[in-house]
Amino acid sequence: MDVSQLNAETRAALARRIRAQLAESDTAATTESTHAADHDVAVVGGGIAALTLALEIRRARPATRIVVVEPTARPVPEVTHTVGESTVEVSALYLGERLGLADHLKSSQIRKMGLRMFFTHDDNTDITQRMEVGSSSFVPQPTYQIDRGRLENELTDRAVAAGVQFSRGRVRSVEFGSDGLPHTVTVQNGDAVTDVTARWVVDASGRTRKLPRQLDLRQPNEHHCNAVWFRVAAEIDLGKWSDDPQWQARLSEGDRSMSTNHLMGQGYWVWLIRLASGATSIGIVADPAFHDMDGFNSLDKAKAWLREHEPQCARELAKYDDLIRDFRVMKKYSHGVSKIFDGRERWAITGDAGIFLDPLYSSGLDLVAIGNGLITDMVTRELDGEDVVARAAIDDSLFRSLTEMWLAIYRDQYTLMGTPNVMAAKVVWDIAFYWGFVGYLYANGRFVTVADDPEVVPYLEGLIELSNRVQRFFREWAAVESDTASAQFVDLYVPLNFMEVLHRAMMGTAPKFAERFDANAGLLRQVAGQLVETVLAEKARVFADDDVMRQVQAWQRDPLLRDLRSVYRTEQAVSPISSGWILTNTLELT
Repeated sequence: MDVSQLNAETRAALARRIRAQLAESDTAATTESTHAADHDVAVVGGGIAALTLALEIRRARPATRIVVVEPTARPVPEVTHTVGESTVEVSALYLGERLGLADHLKSSQIRKMGLRMFFTHDDNTDITQRMEVGSSSFVPQPTYQIDRGRLENELTDRAVAAGVQFSRGRVRSVEFGSDGLPHTVTVQNGDAVTDVTARWVVDASGRTRKLPRQLDLRQPNEHHCNAVWFRVAAEIDLGKWSDDPQWQARLSEGDRSMSTNHLMGQGYWVWLIRLASGATSIGIVADPAFHDMDGFNSLDKAKAWLREHEPQCARELAKYDDLIRDFRVMKKYSHGVSKIFDGRERWAITGDAGIFLDPLYSSGLDLVAIGNGLITDMVTRELDGEDVVARAAIDDSLFRSLTEMWLAIYRDQYTLMGTPNVMAAKVVWDIAFYWGFVGYLYANGRFVTVADDPEVVPYLEGLIELSNRVQRFFREWAAVESDTASAQFVDLYVPLNFMEVLHRAMMGTAPKFAERFDANAGLLRQVAGQLVETVLAEKARVFADDDVMRQVQAWQRDPLLRDLRSVYRTEQAVSPISSGWILTNTLELT
């Protein structure tokens, strides 16, 4: 442009525009200098969700300035009174491989022998008479029973060594900076009140739920179960409750004390978890539709409740009465949020502060693993100059859809716990689905790439629809099934070829991801079809029961169930899967 050729009015307008742009540039530079944040990321809370996130971000982007703001002094006692002492495959991969804690897990925690369930029989005084669901051996990929205090101390040491800063105190408020300005976190420690500034704030405050309360994000989820739990400073070994040789011979390796043991009854379960510190964690979890929380919400009441419902457990516990160290109550423990990540406002929520589902399958640490991975991805991208607003919205939708599907595994399902045949099949299905879907995606790093690879989305939608229908099928089956167990022992792994296929596919990174995911999805549909076909065929013989016949006819009309049955019949002819895991109590007409 030849400025000399412009008329006076145009030259004056151009000069004003240049001066305005220069002024904006000077103001931006001054603002950036004046309002630079003390930290890139402030993490509110110091539990396992906070510590793992801080360590993961530093491992992904070592230059990131992170401060963890927590009220608890370090180190914490080994027998820390925090629920969540079990890892499953995703959380074990997260801790061991993603965060580099494999050495700690192997040397300082207990290798887990899967979950194990014992269903009610008569008065629950002889564990050998209860139907047992569990594995006869270890599965190849290790999982662990976790002493939370021991793990948190190890994570703290590693975070400090990685350059993470810690600030002692309780967060009073978070003031969000607008237009890219830093957030201000106000912290109180005793009488002292200080401000910490950061570009990103992540709430890992547990059940304090700082951001969900402040931003009005808390959401009920219609899963109303309650829990109490306590620690005993002694090893209570369920595997020694009987010396019956046949009962002992069910296991080819390991021992029952290495499992996450569940004593199951109508609307409830009791956990017994052995910990590396020598303590035992014991908890009662119950649906208030069957067991009012007022009946077990103190230590004395809990002992009386166990004497009524689990007398053999109560007798064993009484031997260590003077070694009970604590007691905690959690009413309506399950909750959600309407939003969990916000890339525009630069905040995120992780752990129990956001979404907690149910302790039955130890999914809490899995959600931390998946959520922290998404947070790490979006935070590091944004700090490196990338616009992550759209990415965060996709991640937020993905995470909440995944947890809604996961919630359906628990919600309204406690009624199945008094129906052993149905619950045994549900456990097999739930583990198979977890290995073939959630575990496979996580092992292959696919949760953090959904924003880049939308072709995965149809898989997710189809498998979520499958999961939700099968969960409803279990409730429908339980309504027409008796509460009598049809077997003494259901082995979850060794005799079931499809379980081994799905488990091994989850181990390591698949060279042909899409091909293996197709195979997993097809196998899960075949397994679901086998379930429906087997139960329907058995119940169709109960001609005299109108309720059963109505349910059979409804199953026959259901288009999705028809499709699954067809898949099963077709695939079984060319690639048969193991049977025997589906138990029924059909009463035939004579």
